[in-house]
Amino acid sequence: MTSHASHAASGWLKTLLASAGFARAYTVAVLGAVFGSFAIERMSGRVTYVTVIAGLCVIGVAVLVARRDEISLVRLVPTTLVLFLGWALASVFWSTDAATSFWSWVTTLALAFLAVVIGHVRDTLQTARALGDVLRVLLAASLVVEVLSGVLLDTPLRFLGVQGNLALLGPVQGIFGTRNMLGFVAVLALITFLIEYRTQSVRPGVSFASVVLAGGLAALSDSPTVLVLAVGVGLSVAVLALVRHTKPQHRGALQLGLGALVVVGLVVGYFARHPIIAWLGAGTDFSMRVNLWNMMVDFVRFEPVQGWGWYGAWSPREQPFNIINYLLDSTHATGLNAYFDVLLQLGWIGLLLFAAMAAIALVRAWLAASERRSVIYAWTPLILIALLIDSMFESFTLVGIGWMMLVLCAVRAGLSRSWRERIDAPGTDGGLPHDFEDAAPRG
Repeated sequence: MTSHASHAASGWLKTLLASAGFARAYTVAVLGAVFGSFAIERMSGRVTYVTVIAGLCVIGVAVLVARRDEISLVRLVPTTLVLFLGWALASVFWSTDAATSFWSWVTTLALAFLAVVIGHVRDTLQTARALGDVLRVLLAASLVVEVLSGVLLDTPLRFLGVQGNLALLGPVQGIFGTRNMLGFVAVLALITFLIEYRTQSVRPGVSFASVVLAGGLAALSDSPTVLVLAVGVGLSVAVLALVRHTKPQHRGALQLGLGALVVVGLVVGYFARHPIIAWLGAGTDFSMRVNLWNMMVDFVRFEPVQGWGWYGAWSPREQPFNIINYLLDSTHATGLNAYFDVLLQLGWIGLLLFAAMAAIALVRAWLAASERRSVIYAWTPLILIALLIDSMFESFTLVGIGWMMLVLCAVRAGLSRSWRERIDAPGTDGGLPHDFEDAAPRG
């Protein structure tokens, strides 16, 4: 009798963990915890946030075990992600503080694991819908906090990092800590809300209100990177629409031409960077960043191949971060550029692995979006483009929100288009039919 009751209980638990309703709840919980991490830490402490993430990881393991029959092990994690995390772990042994570096790596691994779980229990449309729901709540909360601080109380809320500048039309920070992070999240939200509208997955009124909310907060953030992100993502949308409406026999040549144009554009942008920065009105901010990047490159020369060790966000008491801040008389918490940060911490090997992971994910996602019928496939490459553009001005893609979204997009891109499809049974997508998401309108 006891054995029968135990078997029934375990069967009930497995059914719950493998259910679609639990997968949605889990996805919303993970996205809410990671995107709301700053507010959680400020109100409840670092220990609370770490406990939440650890608990979600334990539940994630249970979910994968319950769904093991529908998940292909060979397609579980992108190879480039495994190599990057492996190299970051190896760097612990030559870092200046092995313990701090190791726990930073554990944090990086935990967020990557959460992204992997979401990527396998939710398809792209379901993921975008969950993210849209979470960002609607968090952006609305940001607006409420700014109204409370800047209009009703007319005083800063220092425990949330809110300066109370709403009456002055910005800059505002919301519940995300800095104006740049708010602007970054608002751009991700705009992409998601517009995809929701195109796929008709929410009511038009909700879509319109969501776009106005995200666009308004992006403008009020007064972040110098928002305009660059908006232009980059806007051009990508136009180009992707052109590719999707091109005849299949002409797409290959068009894709090659676009690739060459991007390379030329990057070269021209580099040599014309000073006029561009002057036009954006971000000269002082950019000058500070250039000084920081030049100093980081100087320290890269001491450890060019393997780097100084993985920390993610800078540990202010560890080398070389404390020395860089001392020489610049500053208190930088990151290198304000994900690529330079990876180069400093993991050397040229780490940068090549990071670039390979991002590039392969972007190519896979772009090809899937250009060839498949549903417009939902555009969400992944557009989010990736926003992440990679922002990485030129911030290090968000190495920690927290940005890192989890990068891994999530890499996993989704790998499931949508991968050489490993030849190994698995044809017509499957990590347990989902390839045409599962093709029910949404094309556009």
